[in-house]
Amino acid sequence: MFKNLSLFAMLVASSHAMAESSYFFDEQDGQLDLGHHLAENAYGFLPVPVIITEPAVGFGGGLMGLFLHETEEEKALRKQKALESVDGGAQLIPAAMTLVGAGGTENGTWFALAGHRHSWLNDRIRYTGGAGAAKANLNIYTDLGGILPPNQSIKFDTSTEAFFALQKLQFRVADTPLMLGVKQIWSESSVSSSNQIIDWLLQKALGDKHTTSGLGLVAEFDTRDNMFFPKNGYILSAEYMAFDEAFGSDSHYATLNASAEAYFPIADKWTFAVAGSYDEIYEKDTELSPTAKPYVDMRGVSAFRYQGEQVGTLQAQLMYHIDHRWTVSSFYGYGVTQNESFKDGLESVNAYGVGFRYQIARRYGIHMGIDIAASDEENALYFKVGSGF
Repeated sequence: MFKNLSLFAMLVASSHAMAESSYFFDEQDGQLDLGHHLAENAYGFLPVPVIITEPAVGFGGGLMGLFLHETEEEKALRKQKALESVDGGAQLIPAAMTLVGAGGTENGTWFALAGHRHSWLNDRIRYTGGAGAAKANLNIYTDLGGILPPNQSIKFDTSTEAFFALQKLQFRVADTPLMLGVKQIWSESSVSSSNQIIDWLLQKALGDKHTTSGLGLVAEFDTRDNMFFPKNGYILSAEYMAFDEAFGSDSHYATLNASAEAYFPIADKWTFAVAGSYDEIYEKDTELSPTAKPYVDMRGVSAFRYQGEQVGTLQAQLMYHIDHRWTVSSFYGYGVTQNESFKDGLESVNAYGVGFRYQIARRYGIHMGIDIAASDEENALYFKVGSGF
């Protein structure tokens, strides 16, 4: 979920293998690369330094570790494909991968998590699961149910401590890119505020502990040429989650999420990409955590800064591939929210920026880099793995 700092940290983290002079350099182009380390080292992993510059929580950092699990036959096939063409190995999807990590920020926010993705029968059956704990100190913005004028809101601080877990099981439909499945989410949290009135309201509505538990349906249609950094194809996904007492939840509501990404090679070294999302929450009671509502999730916009019962985003990105290692990009995004209590207008935000990526593991097509983004109120620096959407 990193050029100079990242590459330095990777070299330090993998110093035990430096005995082989070519260990960190691609045998085809001689460039710095961790593909061999990931594939051939039994304990090899991709260390991803987390440099947090999210305006909502302040500066901070941490470390994630991505482990890719392959059989000897899978490793041999990927190596062969990588030697045959520059991006040959990237076309093969790892059967299993594990992610572990932890981090924190200057305002006291922290997280620790672990997740695993596994597939069987040539990716006909796929399972994803994860669990963790976190504390998030966030400012929440509200229009007081429509009392305030359009595009105006007040904010109050919240501190949320939570344990969470999720799992998703998907099945491929025949030999198509379509996968259907079920998803389960569980969390136990406590929410407080330094504002005594807000804290009293939160305790009255949610109590000392609040359990959220939901079950839902998911669908995904994926034709991308590379799951880590696609240059062609598209992915469409949708999920509907129901949170109810029947599943052990203290809250009673439902959510709908639909999203899409599409990548178009428009010239030899150019790729144009677009992404869109729509989120909606159907409230059946009012005792919800302040972070339950969907929010505009885009580079350059603080998390939970723009929330609503309905949230939509549209983003575009133009990428120029200097060569198979280096890519520079520019991007723009537009987000909008709607609340049922405030029908006279919409709240919207624009965001834009530039960035670059370096392909750090050619066998897998993994790219890492930096995005610099700005919006109507703020700007931020992001260290990213993948396209940035």
